[in-house]
Amino acid sequence: MPQGRGPGILDLVNPDVLLVGCGDLGTDIGQRLARRGHAVVGIRRRAELVPAPLIGLSADLTREVPRLPDLDLQYLVVALTARPRTCQAYRATYVEGLRRALQALADAGQQPSRAVLISSTGVYGDVPSETLSDEATPAQPKDGPTRMLLEAEELFTAGIPGGTVLRLSGLYGRGPSGLAARVQQGRITDPDRWTNRIHRDDAAAAVVHLLTLPEAPGRLYLGTDDEPALLREVAAYLADRLRAPTPPPVDLERGHGKRLSNARLRATGWVPAYPTFRDGYRDYPDS
Repeated sequence: MPQGRGPGILDLVNPDVLLVGCGDLGTDIGQRLARRGHAVVGIRRRAELVPAPLIGLSADLTREVPRLPDLDLQYLVVALTARPRTCQAYRATYVEGLRRALQALADAGQQPSRAVLISSTGVYGDVPSETLSDEATPAQPKDGPTRMLLEAEELFTAGIPGGTVLRLSGLYGRGPSGLAARVQQGRITDPDRWTNRIHRDDAAAAVVHLLTLPEAPGRLYLGTDDEPALLREVAAYLADRLRAPTPPPVDLERGHGKRLSNARLRATGWVPAYPTFRDGYRDYPDS
């Protein structure tokens, strides 16, 4: 795919933020940084889809090493997205795509003062729910895609000294909800599974928070809300909001799956605007 640059990129003087991946979450992060006065360049396959005031840089990281504009790089955010959920797609995007982005930085002679890689709590696999899992819990990827995510984390850590990995739990908020659609259709499977989630606004805020802390952040954080919840409980709450059939009552004794703690991230001063799913879905479907 030919590489191009979005309108106005040559008019920028030394942009200081680079987004490697500029989808919904990356764009949100970039706009928050732009409001703080930063000049932000976002890499996306189609630069014209990157909204102002961000500046789009067209590149397909699964195939090419991008040529970066002149930068005075302060912050680097890696927020890649792969589809479909296959080992091949995840390797091409998260591992090889990140490798090409790091090569582009090396070619440009740039090293950020702060960097955050967005990963997933899926790298933990199915750990027991008797205790809360945290950053000290060993990663145990259960399939090819999550193994690729862990490999990308290792590549990032090796290539960016002092970089921070933020493992996000299930993102939700802003726009249609797949879970809400399943609730309306009565298609809730495995209702006694523990779930962990984070509102997209809180995820974006967490990245900006880590980038701008007065002191250097740690190497690894879990980005999740305050309350793991059984899927049945979340579905029941949404059913009430949607006036859909209510699932059977929650059976806490039958809960299985992982429950995650955000204590380390909370200890840095990050405070979620949506600490539980009830807060995040309160205005659904009007929000």
